[in-house]
Amino acid sequence: MEKIRIMVASQPRLMREVVLEVISGQPDIEVVAEVQDDSKIVDLVGDLRPDWLVIAHDEPDSRPIICDPLFDRYPNLKILTLASKNNDCIFYWATMSIRSSRVESSEKGILDALRGRRPVSDSVFDRRSKRTVN
Repeated sequence: MEKIRIMVASQPRLMREVVLEVISGQPDIEVVAEVQDDSKIVDLVGDLRPDWLVIAHDEPDSRPIICDPLFDRYPNLKILTLASKNNDCIFYWATMSIRSSRVESSEKGILDALRGRRPVSDSVFDRRSKRTVN
């Protein structure tokens, strides 16, 4: 069985220790790093490639700033944020949908598409079913 790889980077220290205590005895979970310095998170995610990153977050109503650059580089990463202020826990993940549009087969249609103008029709490619959905 492949273990779920987790990097814990929650501040303050007490919150990080509580998270580590909760997951420490789980046979299917491996803690690959405990990060005390938030400035090292991006580099360590790149080096260790965890499945999950657990971080503290002071503003549970907004996505942590670190999420966007991490999801740009590592779209399969999942992030769990913990906010002690509101006793809140939020799970962030990235998804990708491939969109397609019919383009009028003409000079105008091609130029409109290149300029980002509204195409004839939109559809979405569903990766799971491997089919286009309108």
